[in-house]
Amino acid sequence: MTTTIEKPARTLPVQDARIYPRGGLDVLSRAEVARLRDASGGGMHELLRRCALAVLTSGSASDDPRAARDLYPDFDIQVAQQDRGVRIDLANAPAMAFVDGEIIRGVAELLFAVVRDLAYMAIEMGPAYAAELESSDGITNAVFGLLRNARILNPGDPNLVVCWGGHSIGRDEYLYTKQVGYELGLRGLDICTGCGPGAMKGPMKGATIAHAKQRKSVSRYIGLTEPGIIAAESPNPIVNHLVIMPDIEKRLEAFVRIGHGIIVFAGGVGTAEEILYLLGILLREENKDLPFPLILTGPTVAAPYFEQIDRFIRLTLGDAAAERYQIIIGDPSAVARKMTAGIKQVREHRLAQKDSFFFNWSIDIPWEYQQPFEPTHEAMAGLDLHHGRAPHALAADLRRAFSGIVAGNVKEDGMRRIEEFGPFQIHGDADMMQALDALLRAFVDQRRMKISGEYKPCYQVLA
Repeated sequence: MTTTIEKPARTLPVQDARIYPRGGLDVLSRAEVARLRDASGGGMHELLRRCALAVLTSGSASDDPRAARDLYPDFDIQVAQQDRGVRIDLANAPAMAFVDGEIIRGVAELLFAVVRDLAYMAIEMGPAYAAELESSDGITNAVFGLLRNARILNPGDPNLVVCWGGHSIGRDEYLYTKQVGYELGLRGLDICTGCGPGAMKGPMKGATIAHAKQRKSVSRYIGLTEPGIIAAESPNPIVNHLVIMPDIEKRLEAFVRIGHGIIVFAGGVGTAEEILYLLGILLREENKDLPFPLILTGPTVAAPYFEQIDRFIRLTLGDAAAERYQIIIGDPSAVARKMTAGIKQVREHRLAQKDSFFFNWSIDIPWEYQQPFEPTHEAMAGLDLHHGRAPHALAADLRRAFSGIVAGNVKEDGMRRIEEFGPFQIHGDADMMQALDALLRAFVDQRRMKISGEYKPCYQVLA
């Protein structure tokens, strides 16, 4: 006779808490607090809960967007109104966010940012303002408004470097991102990333040491994310300015508008999406004379990765696209020197154009780069990936292809579509599809697609 012993469900320590926001949320009127409470208690509540849980599990090694929810199924967050402002009530919150019964201050600040940004979306970008988001200028103004509300747009000389790269990278590549961040920090430059682990954390970590050495009293480590991806890439602990943009397109525009230069480390499909987004914009005639330093860099072991990326770009977008970036391998100080020189050119151009230092109004971002792309199976199969198109138009659809794969990899809605209908199908010219398939296979082989578990492709590349 066999006896079956049932194992108890895994339980993790949790804690209830009541916290009071500081900063922008503590000077709201009663009417604003009521609208905020209604937004958080209505259709936005599940989104608020998911984003808050991602922040409270900051530093998690998982990139499964459902992992934290499954570990803390009873977690809840409520926004309450009181005469002196807002109160946030947490129930069954992860104990890892607390020390001796008190919430960690940095975690609390990120939590306030979640409430602030989701409230702004509900109040200032809700149905009443839908018409304003139907134009290119309207979307740019919305991006500006959200960043200004988050107090990101600070006057001062250009010094913000955006760092793109994968959340799933090797140890040598991660250490290299720290070394580059250190060299940037020694030169007084601040860091903006996608806020998650890997190549998003390394530059910030390196810069903190350099800023301490240089006695830099005010350092900005800005993390830009969006609701669909924050659960898979929870903010790393160094982020001290978190901003949640409504969607990936506004997130990408925010990077380009506030960054004075961009460094790209090794990564996967998300990094490829970012590169194609920026190159497509820079290839437009309206932006041909715009200085925008763009450096692709990594340690010696990553040289084949960048060679493959470079070949793919030249095949699809042409040699003119490759002229907009420089590849530097294994030399962090050279990267920092080149970026510093490029930012000086940006400063001179902004002065000549009478453009602001804190928000790049001059760069032309067309509507097709701003319109949110919903990666359904029909939309992915309908992408026009053929030669003969204008490079910036082809780049827009290539960007969407990679965006759809990101959704299928780590976004809950995309993962659900794949589970229900099978892999996305991507069609195009044979040579382009062959190059795309080779690039994606390399990402899989190098474990750049996911951190958690074995990767099962969410796509099929067909000629």
